[in-house]
Amino acid sequence: MIQEKKIEKLENSAVQLHITIPQDEVRVAYDDLVKKYAKSAQIKGFRKGKVPRDLLERRFGEGFRAEALQNLLEAGLEEALKDVEERPLPYARPSLVEEDLELTLDAPLSFSVTYDVFPEVTPGTYEGLTVAEPKVSITKADEDRELEELRQQNALVIEKEDGTVAKGDIATVTLEELDEDGSPLDGTRQEDLTVTVGEEENLYRIDKDIIGFSRGETRTIEKEYSQEDDHESLKGQKKRLQVTVSTIKQRDVPELDDEFAQDVSDEFETLKDLRKDIKKRLAENAEKKIRAQKIDELMKQISENTALEVPASMVQTELESSWRGLAEQYHATPEQLEQLLAFQGKTRDEIFDEWRPSALERLKRSLIAQKLIELEKIEVSDAEAEDQIRKDAEERKADPEPILEYYRNKNMLSYVKQDLAERTLFDRLLEKSTVTPGEKIKYLDLMAENG
Repeated sequence: MIQEKKIEKLENSAVQLHITIPQDEVRVAYDDLVKKYAKSAQIKGFRKGKVPRDLLERRFGEGFRAEALQNLLEAGLEEALKDVEERPLPYARPSLVEEDLELTLDAPLSFSVTYDVFPEVTPGTYEGLTVAEPKVSITKADEDRELEELRQQNALVIEKEDGTVAKGDIATVTLEELDEDGSPLDGTRQEDLTVTVGEEENLYRIDKDIIGFSRGETRTIEKEYSQEDDHESLKGQKKRLQVTVSTIKQRDVPELDDEFAQDVSDEFETLKDLRKDIKKRLAENAEKKIRAQKIDELMKQISENTALEVPASMVQTELESSWRGLAEQYHATPEQLEQLLAFQGKTRDEIFDEWRPSALERLKRSLIAQKLIELEKIEVSDAEAEDQIRKDAEERKADPEPILEYYRNKNMLSYVKQDLAERTLFDRLLEKSTVTPGEKIKYLDLMAENG
């Protein structure tokens, strides 16, 4: 069918494919279409299938040409893409360049489409790089903090006997905004709102204001919010709030003793055993974090030395994936999330603009890593992936067989294989790099750092 095709490379890993279909193929496609409709055409005064062709073309010629054109475009593009090296990305639908293309029966049909292709990746230098390794100190205070978190996690929530709100208590309140006359504002009433005093996780941040409230007590409090407030609806606002505390509960925290250690896990007989495990876990956390930081620094250096054009459709797909992920975090649909952000004066496009640089860098590093895996000839078998799944399950004291069956049925072994391939790659990158001593850093500061 195709007389000629030509590929022209564009910016950002896009191409333009020029296709020419010869005049005789154009005519055949049009004639076949007219014949098809002629067999079933019914016009008053003529039997079915006996309508003269010239009459059909006078009435429906424009529609015939439009449909024949669409058929030729689709068939021509399908044939052209069969053996072309520059294949479209799965999410990059070819787009017709000509806006007002018309079918001419006595001439060849020439048209062009543009689409994104997988980018060419030529990694920059990735051997002989230098990264710093921070020296982390894990202190008894770090162990004590972990122990305290475990105590809080194992605490029982009970009704408070004295009935007065204090820091750390869990209060259930009813809240509504008041106007200047002290009348409730429609749509602002919130009932059974749980406030953990001191965490300031509630919208109006009334934690300190309800300290001292008794059970069943109602008060009016006034709040003033700064221009830098995180919530658009509160920036620079003054609010009068009527608050009623309905219940007050407190956490009954267990004592730090051997019995507490045994309650945490059957693995521990004494508090000393639990402390030893915590120290080991903190060291492992620090080691993983430091490794991740070194890998991040290596990939940053390689990325800076790699010229790579990430296709626009690839970036858009990444942004939309992040958007769906954010919606899931809020237990909402993407449409509901958009409405929620609208209340804060933000749009989906504005959020995408904020995310775009990090999405672009994330994709760039992923493409570079995949290319390096190819260059290093790193391969992971299904058996190795299954062994890793068994190992992970055993560490969590879980039965590996149901997990393996799930991965097999969902065709998810490829994800494990990719993860193992990247681990091997990063091990090699670190082996080929110079690691210098970094600054001393506290455990908490290390874990708070990004990267």
